[in-house]
Amino acid sequence: MITWGISSNSHNAALAVFCNDSLVFASESERFSRIKNDPNIDEHLIFHALQYGEPDLICWYEKPWKKKLRQLRSGQGLGEKNFTKYFDCKHKFFDHHYSHACAGYFTSKYRNCAVLVVDAIGESTTMSIWSAGGNRLHLRYKLEYPNSVGLWYSAMTQRIGLKPNEDEYILMALSSYGDRTKLTSKILNDLIGIDFQAKRNLHRGCLDWAPGESDEDIAAATQHVYEVLFANALRKARELVGSNKLVLTGGCALNCVANSKAYDFFDDVWIMPAPGDSGSAIGAVLAHTRKRIKFSPYLGYKIPHEEKNRTIVDHLNNHHVCGLARGRAEFGPRALGARSLIANPMHPGIKEIVNGIKERQPYRPFSPMVPIEYASKYFDMHQDLVESPFMQYAIKCKKPELLHGVVHVDNTSRVQTVKKCDAPKLHDLLMRWKHVSGHPVLLNTSLNVKGQPILNDKYDVKLWSEKHGIKVFS
Repeated sequence: MITWGISSNSHNAALAVFCNDSLVFASESERFSRIKNDPNIDEHLIFHALQYGEPDLICWYEKPWKKKLRQLRSGQGLGEKNFTKYFDCKHKFFDHHYSHACAGYFTSKYRNCAVLVVDAIGESTTMSIWSAGGNRLHLRYKLEYPNSVGLWYSAMTQRIGLKPNEDEYILMALSSYGDRTKLTSKILNDLIGIDFQAKRNLHRGCLDWAPGESDEDIAAATQHVYEVLFANALRKARELVGSNKLVLTGGCALNCVANSKAYDFFDDVWIMPAPGDSGSAIGAVLAHTRKRIKFSPYLGYKIPHEEKNRTIVDHLNNHHVCGLARGRAEFGPRALGARSLIANPMHPGIKEIVNGIKERQPYRPFSPMVPIEYASKYFDMHQDLVESPFMQYAIKCKKPELLHGVVHVDNTSRVQTVKKCDAPKLHDLLMRWKHVSGHPVLLNTSLNVKGQPILNDKYDVKLWSEKHGIKVFS
């Protein structure tokens, strides 16, 4: 039994392949088409998926007829592609937020928990809370369009001159440079209330809001208000469901600065590495099977391992920067060592060097990767948050002067902890680096340049390496 899960026709399309009940492949369309946040399923992605066999069933991440009603209301266009008509198989459609919830819950280790979904907009729901137990999820609360925390955050991203539905993480980074409280009251009075209610049509943006205010102050206030609203959503989830365990999903779960607030209300939290719409390609199938799976983010196109770790360490020690493109590509927006640009975080000026390579803003931070057994030596891990394998939390660095290349202006780092059992080659690389440098920490960022998809296959890697003059190891 071959089952496909599909998320498409909105942004960042993705396709997941299940053989019987096992997840065997998943990738965003952009990796194959080379179009950032490609909303359509690329034909090369289809071809790769067909290596596992033609689908017997296709599960869609949302119900299109419900979405049409919302699109008519908001004045959006209705043109869509439907390539699946070429496959002689059954189709099933699931609610957008239910697909999100299933992607989170059925990849978690929990048997009973609360599930909080926060995003911009699905068919019409923008936030939902579920109680999950066994193989069932029960809806306990939903927020409906036009009220949306995610839509408001995207509108603020556009307000400061960035691209909505793509550059929200840049706003998050910029927020550390502004005054968090200066514009807080104005946002709550003009744009969105403490109860998540929109004060104006945010689907049309807010480019006219607060003229003359600095981008830094707008970003800082936006992040501050988001954290307040997010805390209110977490409180509501805890009160409605009662469980001390939380699954957090939806595109807003990528806000790593705010995510740590979940531990103010819950003892244990799971965020799958692809909590946005792309991950709902997996969620749609899990909504159908209602079966738990063991999840690994390394699900994409495979480049065979060739280079030895000692060769990579020697190059790093001499040149300070190199690329990694080996094994199966990561599914989701984070580079986790399979398609990564890595560097010595202790080298003087390394942040400026890598930002220059990636052609991005100089204030943008980078992430550290560290063996989990050494994480607490360098970062302020605490009793509840003892690991962070997918860069989902901003954590205080204990040695900011030493690791200046991976520390933001507020002394936080988006940490990736690495376990030997989960990523043995990456763990070995870090330990070899410790032997040479004295510290098992490397700078890690995605293998791409600003505005381009993460590299996928050997051809992509070859072209990128030649263009930028950076050695990439496979």
